[in-house]
Amino acid sequence: MSTPPTSSGYMLLFKGTLWDRELSPEELQQVMTRWMDWLDRLTQEGKVRSAHPLANQGRIITWKKGSPTDGPFAESKEAIGGYFLLQVSGEEEALEIAKECPALKYGVAVEVRPIVDQCASMERVYMENSIGSSK
Repeated sequence: MSTPPTSSGYMLLFKGTLWDRELSPEELQQVMTRWMDWLDRLTQEGKVRSAHPLANQGRIITWKKGSPTDGPFAESKEAIGGYFLLQVSGEEEALEIAKECPALKYGVAVEVRPIVDQCASMERVYMENSIGSSK
C-alpha cells in the first residue's frame, strides 16, 4: 500500500486514556516531565506545529442516532487522548518521533497518519467527474 502524497505533515494521535492509572504520583511526574521535555524539544526544532490534549468526554454524531450521544468513552484503549501535528521531512522521521513517546511502555499507542491535500472521497469525486467529462 503506498502512502498518499503529503506536504510532509503528519499527525501523531495518542491513543489510550487510562495508561497512567497504575503509576505512583512520582512515576507519573517523571513520565510527564519527560513528555513535556520531548514536546518542548520538538517544538524548538520546528517539528511540532500544534499539540493539544483532548478531554476524556465528548459527543458523537451519527446519522442513525440523529442526535448527539455520549462518547468517546475514556475507558476505551482506542480513545484519543491528544495529538501532535508535525512538520517533518517524511514518514520515517514521523515514525522515529512517535517511537520516542515517553508513555509507550505504559500502554499508550501512537498512530502516525499523513496529512493529505485532499480527502479520499473528494479525490474520488474529482476522478469520476474528470472521467465522465472526457467521454
